[in-house]
Amino acid sequence: MRHCEERSDVAICKMNMKRIVILLVTMVTALSVAAQDYIFNRTPLAATDFAELPIGAIRPEGWLHDQLVRQAEGFTGHLDEVYREVVGPDNAWIGGEGDTWERGPYWLDGLMPLAYLLDDEQLIAKATVWSEAMLTMVHEDGYFGNRISRKYIEGFQRGKAEDWWPKMVALKILKQYYMATGDQRVIDVLTGYFKYQLANLPEKPLDHWTFWGEWRGGDNLDIVYWLYNITGEEFLLELGDLIHSQTTPWTAMFWGETNELRTQNSMHTVNLAHGFKEPIIWWQRSQDPRDLNAPDNALKIMRQTFGLPTGLWAGDEQVHFGDPTRGSELCTAVEMMYSLEEMLQATGNLQWADHLERVAYNALPTQATDAYDGRQYYQQTNQIACSREWRNFVTQHEDNDNLFGVLNGYPCCTCNMHQGWPKFTQNLWYASVDGGLAAFVYAPSTVNAKVAGGIEVSLKQETFYPFDETVKVTVNFASKKVKKAEFPLYFRVPKWCSQAEVKVNGVNVNCLSKAGDTVRIAREWTKGDVVTLTFPMEVCISHWYDGATVVERGPLVYALRMEEKWERHEFEALYEGKYGPYYYTCTSDTPWNYGFRLKDMTPELMFENFKVEVREDVGAYPWNLENAPVTIRAKAVVIKPWKEYNGSTGPIAYYREDGDDTGEEVWIELIPYGCTTLRIAEFPTRL
Repeated sequence: MRHCEERSDVAICKMNMKRIVILLVTMVTALSVAAQDYIFNRTPLAATDFAELPIGAIRPEGWLHDQLVRQAEGFTGHLDEVYREVVGPDNAWIGGEGDTWERGPYWLDGLMPLAYLLDDEQLIAKATVWSEAMLTMVHEDGYFGNRISRKYIEGFQRGKAEDWWPKMVALKILKQYYMATGDQRVIDVLTGYFKYQLANLPEKPLDHWTFWGEWRGGDNLDIVYWLYNITGEEFLLELGDLIHSQTTPWTAMFWGETNELRTQNSMHTVNLAHGFKEPIIWWQRSQDPRDLNAPDNALKIMRQTFGLPTGLWAGDEQVHFGDPTRGSELCTAVEMMYSLEEMLQATGNLQWADHLERVAYNALPTQATDAYDGRQYYQQTNQIACSREWRNFVTQHEDNDNLFGVLNGYPCCTCNMHQGWPKFTQNLWYASVDGGLAAFVYAPSTVNAKVAGGIEVSLKQETFYPFDETVKVTVNFASKKVKKAEFPLYFRVPKWCSQAEVKVNGVNVNCLSKAGDTVRIAREWTKGDVVTLTFPMEVCISHWYDGATVVERGPLVYALRMEEKWERHEFEALYEGKYGPYYYTCTSDTPWNYGFRLKDMTPELMFENFKVEVREDVGAYPWNLENAPVTIRAKAVVIKPWKEYNGSTGPIAYYREDGDDTGEEVWIELIPYGCTTLRIAEFPTRL
């Protein structure tokens, strides 16, 4: 530990080993930990410094609350009406004879946390029908849920009822129900089911019924370890070893020992999102740095192959090199977010918080309508029309994969889309093992939780992040009798921010923090204390597929602003049963064939050629064209030969070192990617 600057009663020090900035205000005494209410790892699993809070402890505020309300008023709150034939009262998970596979649990995996985050009695009642069925439809051998496979009917998944994969989704639902209610029956049912798994997996491994379970075994393993941390039953560790042994060897793949990450069409895109967390989930048991670091190495490989600037990758449905006209499935976004959330909580590695924001604040908002009454199966990074046309996707569903509708493309995303924002909200705050609280991902919210000494605190995070640079956290206490309390607060300095500023009650206290640091403020807090975090956002340039130019600012990718013409249509009777009753198209007359010149993007000219304009009149909902809070006016050039092809941007050399195909110089407007439906986000690069 090196010496630090002294300023009145504030000492600022840095532990280089862990890259944690410790801010000591007055003399910090030993903290008694009130973490017994939170679930940390028990031995022999790797020690964890942070734990999830009960569902309901965190409440969304501001634009995030508006987003969740839109879900409640749209598909998430009403899918049993919109898609009644599959997730309505005849679903086999709740005692009917209909769908018995993943779609019903998919919906509940988002509905359950949403209901409790909003404290919505009607949604809680809907979710409870499913949790009660899961907790009461228990068999003598420990199996739970329907186990009767029925005859195939078009549009339903009624076979392979005992497949391990759909149960993995149900396990996540029961965990969340327990986190919201503390219902002890969850522990009993999961204990019985995991004994059933231990007895049956040797004869019927994860890929016995379908291959999905083998690819997605990390989801199963995650809940096994969660239950072990509650009960301490040794058989769960044995079961975890067995599940890992039957799961796709993700660590080997991520270290490049097999070629899937360098080979097109090598796996289903959503399986990669599920599998991304498995090495770190398993690392808690193995404690092998090779497992811990495998996902980071995977990203390094994918940056040169499949990667997209949104934090995802090309996959429609098979993985593909990152051509910006290739599709990215909605299920990939929400499952990658879930993986990143689990990885962040297990490790405290802020790389995963940065990556989580990149997916949540770029890819996620643009793939659903504002009213949450339509979703897009595939999104394109460069997307100039959402129209009924055959595109260059591996898996085509007629001509409707990038429309916004109910079931177009494939119905899985209609059911699975709902977990994205609620689980993101649930991961805005963690309990720390030393009796404090941590905010590693930023969005407007309030948290009510216990800290050292069992004192209940209330922290309100006020911000218009990710558009605004400032986050303000105000300290309060649940009891009027409590005026002061001593505990630590943790905050993340984003990796993209080189000059962060942290103030407590207006006093700057973080002169040593660097990009990627965890800032720890340990002090005696008084009611009304305010922590102000400022993260200056600079425009920067990155290069992606074939050298394409991408414009970034803070956690956001910026894309060409294109006017939008939305139209609602009815599907023909031939397709209505398969793709839903209606769909939306979105088209534009805005020119889009622009590129950037390297000579205009030098550090000396960035401020002159990329001018940031911030609006002050944005309403509660920022994620659309009309309300985009930030605009970057950028100097560009017309790329003369770049034309439309089958509803997409046509083939082009994204990087050209010789031969001038540019036209006139123009100024274009860029807005946050998540505010767009139509856009160019990867621009041709010219000299």
